[in-house]
This record gives sequence, structure tokens and C-alpha cells, in this order.
Amino acid sequence: MPLFDPRALNPGVPRKEVLAWAMYDFANSGYTTVVLTAVFNAYFVAVVAQGAPWATLAWTLVLSLSYALGMLVMPALGAFADVHAAKKRLLALVTAGCVIATALLGLVGDGDLWLAAALVVVSNFCFAASVSFNSAFLPELARPEALGKVSGWGWSVGYLGGLLSLSLSLAYVLAAQARGAPATSYVPVTMLITAAVYALASLPLFLVLRERALPRSHATVRTVVRESTARLWHTLSRIRDYRDFGWLMACGLMYQAGLSVVIALAAIYAQQVMGFDTAQTMALVLLVNITAAAGAFAFGYVQDAVGHKRALALTIVGWIAMIAVAAASTGAVGFWIAANLAGLCMGSSQSAGRAMVGLLAPRRRLAEFYGLWNSAVWLSAIVGPITYGLVTWLSDNDHRLAMMITGLYFVAGLLVLAKVDVERGRRAALATED
Repeated sequence: MPLFDPRALNPGVPRKEVLAWAMYDFANSGYTTVVLTAVFNAYFVAVVAQGAPWATLAWTLVLSLSYALGMLVMPALGAFADVHAAKKRLLALVTAGCVIATALLGLVGDGDLWLAAALVVVSNFCFAASVSFNSAFLPELARPEALGKVSGWGWSVGYLGGLLSLSLSLAYVLAAQARGAPATSYVPVTMLITAAVYALASLPLFLVLRERALPRSHATVRTVVRESTARLWHTLSRIRDYRDFGWLMACGLMYQAGLSVVIALAAIYAQQVMGFDTAQTMALVLLVNITAAAGAFAFGYVQDAVGHKRALALTIVGWIAMIAVAAASTGAVGFWIAANLAGLCMGSSQSAGRAMVGLLAPRRRLAEFYGLWNSAVWLSAIVGPITYGLVTWLSDNDHRLAMMITGLYFVAGLLVLAKVDVERGRRAALATED
């Protein structure tokens, strides 16, 4: 099936809307690639925190604070978006917040710990919220039997956006290093590049994509937030009715904890253990984005062919293999192999999870259920990196030990996934009328 084939789309959905939706993945992936994975995380540890023994732990705590904020706020905002048909408006708000905070990271220099922490909390919260709102459009666009491939289209296009932001940043870094410029000179500019790409590439979504949901309330914001929160707790109290979605959330909590470690700490591991410099790390992540784009695109078709559960299981097995190779690597070759295994698994596992949520979520409560899913993902992003940070702190910076312990989260995710019955969960979603 060709890219953006109309046979994969719901009736009345033109291909240009799906392209506009996928372009948002293109827009925001530069943030996670440059800020969280390749550049600013290592800059935070080495320059902002001045290489202190607690620097890696501090980075994980800053990220954890942003995800904790998301866990507290996003489920209610998701329910609010469903009631008021406000996904697009809220997406615009958090997009502006992430772009502005990322640009302001360009002001962070040596020792500016509190400024960096505040801006990372704001930018990462807004980024994570944008992923939730954007994902909630997926079931409105794709047919149920094509959720995997359409989700894969978005993730694969998204990695191309990460490639663009990282390529532009790497070109600037190499030129600056050739002039003998310090990191405090060129890293801030990469933040401005990332913010600019995010802002410009997100415009197609806001200009083209339709909000197909209809408002179901005309109450005040305060009333709707209160009602949305009550609705959320009602859903949680009835989680036995959606037990397969609940098992999927638990699975996501486990495997995404390991995935969050790779995203948040890959550059730190590369520099602290493998001895990579900034340019080498960026080149590594650049290649990983290429394999991730290919993996997300191809695996979307595999997912629809073999089934969502089996496809997700395959990606988790791939993650376990990646952790084993990375922890055992003593040279650059082994680490490059592990990094590209991570790339193949990263896009496919995130795409598979997003598609499964769309299958198990009631049609009229998409933003609410994606908010719940992302709460599990955000909790994983607290648990995983903090576990890694604590292990490095308590073990005198033994990053290999921390990486091996990370692998246990993937094993746990695979065991929990066995509890999910996709057909039963789909029936429960279809039976929901409220």
C-alpha cells in the first residue's frame, strides 16, 4: 500500500490532512532529537551542572518533574478536549509553549542550573502534551484496520524532521568547532535552530487538519475541568471494564521506562562511557534517526499484517537485544550496532503503542484515553531515568550496570503484554456509548 493511500483512511479524510497531521510529528521530533537525546542533555551534565557527580541524576530529576506535571494535568485536559472538541486549540497552545521555551534554552550557559531546569520542565511538558493531543487525531483519520500503518507513516515522517533539525545543528556545530568555539557558543544556537524548525513545520497541521469532534458542552472552563476530572476518575473506577487497556497501560509503563532511558541518556552514555565528543554523538543520533524512520514506516505494515500485540512483542524483544549489546560493548563498533538496533525498535514500538490505544479507546473519548496512556508513558519517563540516575550515583558512575538494570523494564513489559486480549479490549471499546 503506497504512502497516504486513501484506502487506509476513514471516509471523507483527504490525503492532505494526513500529511498535515504527519508533519506535526516532523515538527516536534527535532525537540526530542536535539534537546533530549543528542545535544542538550550532555551539555546539561558537562557544562550547566559542570560535571558534578550528581549531574546525571539532576538531569533525570528535571525531566521527571516535567513528566509528573503532565501526569497531574494531562488526563483532565484530555477529557476537557473531548467535551469541548478542543484538541487543536490546546495543541496550538502547547506548541507555542515548547517553541518559546526551547528558544530560551539558547540563553543557558555555564552554571545556569536553575534557568536550564525551569526551561526544560516547561518545554518538555509542552512537548509531551503535544504528542498526546496529536495522537488523539489518529483514530479520526485512519480506519481501524489501518491504525498501525498510518501511525507508522507519522512516526517515519517525524524522524525525517528530527534528521533535519539535527543535520542543521550538526553542520553549525562542526563549523563552530573548526573555528575553535566552545560548547557555550554553539549549543545555544542549536536550540534556536530546533525551535525555528518546530514552529515552521507545525503550520500545516493548524492550517489544514480539521477538528472532526463536536462540542458536547457549553459550560464554563472551570465547570468542564471539574466535570472532566470526575469523568476521568469514573473511567479509572471502571477500569475493569477496560481491563485490556489497563494491561496495555501497565505494559507501556514498563517498556517505555526503558525507552525513556535511551532517549534521555543516550548522549550521556556515549560521552561518559564510549568517549564520544559532541559531533560524534550527533552523527550517531543522525544515523539512528534514519534507521528509526525506516523501522517506523516498515513496521506499521508489519503491525497490521501480524497483529498489534505480536508486533509490539517483537519490538520489545528487539529492545532487550539492544540493551545486551550496548552493555557488553567495549568499542565503538558494538555501540554503533546497539544504537541502530535502538533506532529500528524506537519508532516501531512507539507507533505500535499509539495504534493499540486507538484500537482500545472508545470513539468519543479518544483524548481522554490517550491522556491516560500518556500518563503511563510519563510515569515511565520518571521511573526509568531516575532508576538509571540513582544507579550511576550509587555505583560511582557505573553506566554499564545502569544500562543492564534498564533491560529489566523491557522484560517486565513483555510479561505484562501477555495479559492483553486485543479482541476483547476492542469489543469493550465498541460497547461504550457514553
